[in-house]
Amino acid sequence: MPHVDTHCPYCALQCGMRLAGTRVTPRDFPVNAGGLCQKGWTSGELLRSGDRLTTPLVRRDGELTPASWAEALDLVAGKLAELRVSHGPDSVAVFGGGGLTNEKAYLLGKFARVALGTSQIDYNGRFCMSSAAAAALQAFGADRGLPFPVTDLAGADVVLLAGANPAETMPPFVQHLRGAELIVIDPRRTPTAELASLHLAPAPGTDLALALGILHAVVAEGHLDKSYVDLRTAGFDEAWRLAAAWWPERAERVTGVAAADQRRAAAMLGEAHNAYVLTARGTEQHATGTANVGGWINLALALGLPGRVGSGFGCLTGQGNGQGGREHGQKADQLPGYRKIDDPAAREHVAGVWGVAPESLPGPGRSATELLEALGQEDGPKALLVFASNVVISAPRSRRVQDRLSALDFLVVADFVLSETAERADVVLPVTQWAEEDGTLTNLEGRILLRRKAVDAPVGVRSDLDVLHDLATRLGQPAELFPVDASTVFEELRAASKGGTADYSGVTYDRLRSGAALHWPVPSAEHPGTPRMFLDRFAHPDGRARFAAVDHTGPAELPDAEFPLQATTGRVLQHYQSGAQTRRIPELVDVVPEVFVEVHPETAARAGLAEGERALVRSRRGETVARVRCVASLRPDLVFLPFHFPGEGRANLLTNPALDPVSRMPEFKVCAVALSRADAGVDA
Repeated sequence: MPHVDTHCPYCALQCGMRLAGTRVTPRDFPVNAGGLCQKGWTSGELLRSGDRLTTPLVRRDGELTPASWAEALDLVAGKLAELRVSHGPDSVAVFGGGGLTNEKAYLLGKFARVALGTSQIDYNGRFCMSSAAAAALQAFGADRGLPFPVTDLAGADVVLLAGANPAETMPPFVQHLRGAELIVIDPRRTPTAELASLHLAPAPGTDLALALGILHAVVAEGHLDKSYVDLRTAGFDEAWRLAAAWWPERAERVTGVAAADQRRAAAMLGEAHNAYVLTARGTEQHATGTANVGGWINLALALGLPGRVGSGFGCLTGQGNGQGGREHGQKADQLPGYRKIDDPAAREHVAGVWGVAPESLPGPGRSATELLEALGQEDGPKALLVFASNVVISAPRSRRVQDRLSALDFLVVADFVLSETAERADVVLPVTQWAEEDGTLTNLEGRILLRRKAVDAPVGVRSDLDVLHDLATRLGQPAELFPVDASTVFEELRAASKGGTADYSGVTYDRLRSGAALHWPVPSAEHPGTPRMFLDRFAHPDGRARFAAVDHTGPAELPDAEFPLQATTGRVLQHYQSGAQTRRIPELVDVVPEVFVEVHPETAARAGLAEGERALVRSRRGETVARVRCVASLRPDLVFLPFHFPGEGRANLLTNPALDPVSRMPEFKVCAVALSRADAGVDA
């Protein structure tokens, strides 16, 4: 059987693979060098899942029943038009996903702002990358997860990983770290921490205090790269004024990390010839996430790492197109090319490409959490269209999200399986998945990839591009404004991104098919791309990076007598995001079939719990039931739950929707909880 070279449907590493029918084999691609994780090896099973949707569903008398495409699309367009007339364009909202291709993300943003005229669009990347993106924009003037190729890490002497667990979340990545000493910062003894030369386990929510303590040690112990700071940065004095108060012994009292270990981390980094500081969700998904990342960037700048070959700062992007998904217009405040929607020049440029008046484009809308909270409220959207997201599982305080969805007049979900969000919809539209269509994605290193069609979609299934085209024309838009061919959409995306921070104008499908390694910005068809950013200057007008004047404030919610523990959430190797895909693959479900809660054995004993028993985990927002796993290496004040599971096993029934003031990231990574035995009748 002929094979097609393509890329994995899961994380932002975007491992290279070959697909022959539904049979997956790895290929030698730079980011994975012939390796795949268990999810990648089994990804072909998604293409023959018995849960696949192949016909539209319309709710009649409370039940979802099959319908024709014409009936479903007429119903959706008619309802949206009716709501826009009676309540205005912002009565309709759109929620996208970081798994959408660049073409889909681009056309979704255009559909919202041109066909619907609504400002109410955001996406689930707000739950993933927003704090890192905000901090990078403040520091460097541009946000690209890794502003260098992944393969550069092989030359590192020391790598600091703050809140990152790639040994579980993206295993092929770990091979690039084999030559380095690792400093891993995580309250849990994760598989990544097991590989570390130095594991620092701060109390949840104290990441910034630890970053400040290590920065203090860097300066006090003589590791500050003063010439770099003077020549290439601004704002050090104000940042140091705050960090100077965080001597390691003070940071130890707040974080629990020994002052000697903070000094050891500073020395390892300061004495390394080549070093990197990398962050991920563990340090970012906080109500202080932007400041937290700013603290780690300050550390990297003090050491002279960013913008230097062989060293640097970066963020490990999570979702498959988490990078491209935030560049082309499905965020509340952005237009294509990573342009700001309130920038008059950006509005004029994009409006010109779209053939509309700049003043017709709406302004910034609500961020994801605020958008979901507004659903069905008097001044909020009455209808919601969801593409490639499962907010019932993935959003914080998910019981409240479920209630807000129920308050809508109309909910439409486009997906290829009946996710927990789709189950609540008035109309469900069956769409293609990863291997059934062409499209581009942008991986964690800013490399633009062409993921090629390898198999035909089942009869009755349409692309999201088809759906957007059919709805737009029903809403009165000219057909040519909403193409259905991915390559045609990409040509328009190239023009819309031209001159923007994320400039794709020099990228073509032909160049991608030829195997060209194109990292944005690529400002012309002759340009080779930019694998390493900031080597000559940073993206601020003066060319200098900015230190952030940040100070530790702690988590939004502290433990008390009623809720004496702290809970954190994360991923496990076998599952991905809300689990809507991986929970349908038997090989993965056999390994991790249900939600569990990791607990220190002494903490479990105090709650009257033993290994394998069902625990009730309660927070101020809700409760969940999970099987106990006793983990002796865990902090006694901490419990951990994976967030991939539905029903009463949702970890996000517990989590705190407190938002970062800059990024609007919710505080997924720490909340106060209590632990007790579950009732015998409660099913985990």
